Amino acid sequence: MAFGAAARDAGLVPRPDGADWPPGFEPGFEHLLRELADGAARHDRDGTFPAEAFPKLVALGVPRLTAPQSHGGWNLDLARARQVVERLGAADPSVALVTVWQLLFLAELAREDHGWPEAARRAVLASVRDEGAWINAVNVEPELGTPARGGLPTTRAVRNAGGSWRLDGRKIYATGIPVLRWILLSVTLDDEKGQRSGIVLVDARQPGIRVEATWDHIGLRASGSHDVHFEDVEIPADFVVSDGPSSRPLYDARRQGWACVLVASLYNGVARAARDWLLHYLNHRTPSGLGAPLATLPRFQTAVGQIELQRQTSDRLLDDVAAAIDAGTEAEQRQARAFAPLLKHLVTSNAIAITNAALELTGNPGHSRHNPLERHHRDALTGRIHTPQADFALLNAGRAALVAAAPPASPSNA
Repeated sequence: MAFGAAARDAGLVPRPDGADWPPGFEPGFEHLLRELADGAARHDRDGTFPAEAFPKLVALGVPRLTAPQSHGGWNLDLARARQVVERLGAADPSVALVTVWQLLFLAELAREDHGWPEAARRAVLASVRDEGAWINAVNVEPELGTPARGGLPTTRAVRNAGGSWRLDGRKIYATGIPVLRWILLSVTLDDEKGQRSGIVLVDARQPGIRVEATWDHIGLRASGSHDVHFEDVEIPADFVVSDGPSSRPLYDARRQGWACVLVASLYNGVARAARDWLLHYLNHRTPSGLGAPLATLPRFQTAVGQIELQRQTSDRLLDDVAAAIDAGTEAEQRQARAFAPLLKHLVTSNAIAITNAALELTGNPGHSRHNPLERHHRDALTGRIHTPQADFALLNAGRAALVAAAPPASPSNA
């Protein structure tokens, strides 16, 4: 199924080497990618956050690529934003993951129907333009898990007499917290209206915010996804981004479409890095008993062919879905957004399969921490944990298909 293919083929979706990029962006970005790739193994081994990368990203203008032009941004569409993320994912996926959420939320603020309070929007956009500020949403709690599956957060904001809010609670998996200036937080709002779910914008420079270094996972070990504690933190009245069910939900179709494509692009980048390393290895590994590179053997050629099938499938679908969301008809956009959770599941599954196949083909060299392949595999495995998870995506797709195919109710059963 091709989403928005006509728009892409007509040249309406610029490519990463197009003239619409900021001046000098491409050579500087390519140089930074090499630096990130060189340091990725060290940060993975030590579980340290690559703080040195973020001022360089700011200098290139990466934090404002999807911001509106009125605030110094470039208003990049999803097709180009995903290419930035994919290339970062191939170099250092931990840096790429922080960038995913930055590009997502800045793209949201660039839309006329952003739905944010104007004071909160202006504060974020001004800080991104003037300071290179970073933003992310932090939603998961130890008791609740991800709010995408329902339930009220235990993190609570209670309204003061003057109209502001006081925030208390704890969140886990706060990706990028060492550099975040802004945190979008899912909370339970508590005032005279009762208790209800909401989203507040928190300035991470506020007193009462404490980071607990807890992140020690199998993959994306450098993402700084630590716990954050909030103790009597003040939230201005106009920093409530969503107030109850009448406001835009946390996971609406538009945001989910961007999020799924960007997250999938990150892991497609991981798969691409693993594939490129494998091809180099097979072309240069010449066992003495064979007298020729492993790449000359049909067994390895067939295995690489399977990898190419998975890689090219992911590439094509990512391009088509991004093109539809950017420039498709209303029907194409709706269809692409509905497909996006399945796309995220498929691309991340392909990334896991590609890296696993590469490990099987290379044996000891692939499993050695002297080479990057085992790290690429561990990073690819992390793709399964991002919302929407596979069971959620498959359940919704299956339910929708069954409902669409169900026979109409007979009058006697109506």
